Amino acid sequence: MPTFAGSKFSSKEFHQNSNSNIVTVDVGGQLFQTTEHTLSLAGSKSLFSKISSSDHVIIPFIDRDPELFSILLSLLRTGNLPSKAKTFDIQDLIFESQFYGIENLLINSQSNPSQLDAFNLEKSLVFPLSGRDSPSAISTTPNGSLHVAHGSKITSFDWSLQRKTTILTQFTAIDSLLSLSPSVAAAGATDFSGLQIIDLDKGHVKQTLSWENVTRSGSTVQAIGASPEFLFTSFESSRRNSNCIMIYDLNDCLRPVTKIGHYEIFGADLDSAIPSTKLQWVSSHNLLMASGSHSGPSGVSGNIKFWDIRTGDVVLELKEKVDCFSDVTVSDTLSAMFKVGVNTGEVFVADLRSMNADIPWVCLGEGRKVTSGKKEGLGCKVETHGNQVICSKGGNVELWSEVLIGSVQKQTVDYRESLGRT
Repeated sequence: MPTFAGSKFSSKEFHQNSNSNIVTVDVGGQLFQTTEHTLSLAGSKSLFSKISSSDHVIIPFIDRDPELFSILLSLLRTGNLPSKAKTFDIQDLIFESQFYGIENLLINSQSNPSQLDAFNLEKSLVFPLSGRDSPSAISTTPNGSLHVAHGSKITSFDWSLQRKTTILTQFTAIDSLLSLSPSVAAAGATDFSGLQIIDLDKGHVKQTLSWENVTRSGSTVQAIGASPEFLFTSFESSRRNSNCIMIYDLNDCLRPVTKIGHYEIFGADLDSAIPSTKLQWVSSHNLLMASGSHSGPSGVSGNIKFWDIRTGDVVLELKEKVDCFSDVTVSDTLSAMFKVGVNTGEVFVADLRSMNADIPWVCLGEGRKVTSGKKEGLGCKVETHGNQVICSKGGNVELWSEVLIGSVQKQTVDYRESLGRT
């Protein structure tokens, strides 16, 4: 990117070849050269597009910071921010990107999974939350903004994590939270009837979704999930004698579409008594994963079901009795399912390519670990990001990554446990 920092001439004295694909721009006294194609990547509504389509005989002058311009020009070329961008305040980059009309590109660069350096993670920010309540649920949006439920409040941060707003809800505590848009979220609790659709900007409830069970008692929310088209909600009756998963149309004012997994509890049928406490859409198989567990005198048992929402049938069901999951998740990228054993606290993986009920769990850690009688995995969470698997254990984090060894893909036995206590 040629720049001419020493130039003191007026931009009107510079001319360029109108037949050339090269575009020269004077920003704050520095000349930058790029191509029409690069400028077109900014979109038709951006200032870059206007520069690209303007008369090239006279070099356009922009009275802005040339150093910030060079960073945004590099962003246009590569889709990523250059390393020197770290020396600038993110708010300065935001204001500048808004001026040029490319804030969306800046957001995409910050939320790009390829930007995650899995084995070089460190704590970079502590979120300032109002009050003394600990976070109970967190949800992100595609544009990078973040919503955090703590106590009866929801605090929202913009994509730069620089600005926040807090609203008070009707809940005593929020157990489930899912962002439907940057300004709208679905929230529910295990001790409060109904799923609330909340306008986070105005702080009011737009809509309440409920499931009318046989006993006509209230229905509490156990879990929330979503696909691009549907909202999934796991309800349990207030009497805890029935449960189901309701499906709503996200593109039709949350109209109820159907329900799956409706169970009425009779006698000692323990399996039917377990509501789904986690819902995850598996786009690679067009299936909904629903998991739930129950702690009883004989230990912790649970089940993991994969539902075909079109037919309402269970395609695959795994029953967990030995070292049942504390948490479970599916990775589309790795075509695998991961769990944290509630007894051992170890991470296990199962291959989902065959979708077979007999698929074995393979321990990624100490496979022969002897349990101490304590539930080492209690409260642990596991999530995936690209080909990375992240597991929280207390105040620490383990990171597992897929590596290519020769022509065979295997899971590494190395992990990072250096993020410290939060």
